[in-house]
Amino acid sequence: MKSLLVLVAGSALLLLSAAPERSCISAGSMVGFVNNHVRQALEASDLNLSRYHAYKALNTIEKSKSQFEDCGCDHANQNIEESLQSLKLATRVSSLEGARILLQKALEHARSSKEAIDEHEQHESQYGSGKLALNTATASDARQKKPLTSSQIEAKIDLALENYRNSLEDVVRDVPCPEALEFVERIYAHCEKQLLREDLSPAKRYYNIRTKEITEDALEALGGCPE
Repeated sequence: MKSLLVLVAGSALLLLSAAPERSCISAGSMVGFVNNHVRQALEASDLNLSRYHAYKALNTIEKSKSQFEDCGCDHANQNIEESLQSLKLATRVSSLEGARILLQKALEHARSSKEAIDEHEQHESQYGSGKLALNTATASDARQKKPLTSSQIEAKIDLALENYRNSLEDVVRDVPCPEALEFVERIYAHCEKQLLREDLSPAKRYYNIRTKEITEDALEALGGCPE
């Protein structure tokens, strides 16, 4: 009887962990379609064709939001949402070059979302509830790795945000000012909203502070789009 209970409990845990895993697989597949359409939008020779593929990518994200939510990877969700917002703006700019800058940003976020899903799946596969008992030693070894210091984490964040700074400078320089201002203001407002949260880890708080500072520089460069 005891063996049967253990078997039933193990089966239940595997079933519970299967649903998020299926959602992650589905979400990862959807990102593949998004990337394909964004690349075609980037390669388009005219603005209307670029917008067509951007809309295809945009609609794919909209239709797959439930899979991303069920997958449970916050980093993937955040990146695919950033990709979505860049795509929306790319469909509204009035120049092909401006659209391409935003499409490139959408592509970068979509790729980051896929990488986050892949890492999330590997983590769930190795330490998920269904197999946790089989991986106790490995999990223990992973926990014993020396954690990064605060200064090391901040240095990694600063390095990662250099790409963001460069992309934002491109937006300020090449995207029509009203569209660029809308884009930059949205990011700034998002950082402010995040910094009001009391559950932010020190790393996420530092990330949002630095992102806000970089974005504020872009706002000053735009100068409110004087006529």
